[in-house]
Amino acid sequence: MGRQRPADGGLCLCCRSQACPELVEGTERPAAHLQGFAGILQVDGYGAYAALARRHQQIRLAFCWAHVRRKFYELAESSPVATDVLRRIAALYAIEEEIRGLSADERRTARDQRSRPIVDDLYRFLEARGRQVSAKSRLGEAIRYTLPRWDGLVHFLDDGRIDLDNNAVERAIRPLALNRKNALFAGSDEGGDNWAVIATLIENCKLTGINPHTWLTATLTSLANGHPASRIDELLPHAHVA
Repeated sequence: MGRQRPADGGLCLCCRSQACPELVEGTERPAAHLQGFAGILQVDGYGAYAALARRHQQIRLAFCWAHVRRKFYELAESSPVATDVLRRIAALYAIEEEIRGLSADERRTARDQRSRPIVDDLYRFLEARGRQVSAKSRLGEAIRYTLPRWDGLVHFLDDGRIDLDNNAVERAIRPLALNRKNALFAGSDEGGDNWAVIATLIENCKLTGINPHTWLTATLTSLANGHPASRIDELLPHAHVA
């Protein structure tokens, strides 16, 4: 009797605050997680998000400039065009560095005055170069990745709450990616769900500035001492933040 192939699983990662758009990465369960959500999703270029936005008109997508930059960075050593694109994107990031910490309205105003001309010029540049290079070349592929997502890439110009990229998600998911071999065999769907819950709690500790080991020790101790299940919310990481 042959051995069955283990089932694959995925992890959907979401970072948000009450004042910011939703930042999402992952391939599983985004529709269920975002049930009833209306607003902006800041995402990478994964095609499932575009399909999700088409099905739910109340969702708008803001795409990630870091993913665009990565496409051209891989070509920079051999392509002057890629180097030029990177220079323009670097100018956008320099502006973001200067306006970090300002209010959403102040960021929108600064972007309209300083970033919009750079973005408009970059669009014309990519359109022109896209007509000159083979669509099958690596440069052509980088351009074809960027231009169809342009409407989502420029959302940050009109909404100061939106970041230039979704690196907050990238940073949060990195420890999970490094740990994936240790968690390769969750044993069951339930085991995978439990792993995702633990990972969520640990990342919430990090986001709120709490030591995960300290929190986990205190929480398990409280549960062992009979903390009532009806008040479990009192033990969550965000409840420890003053």
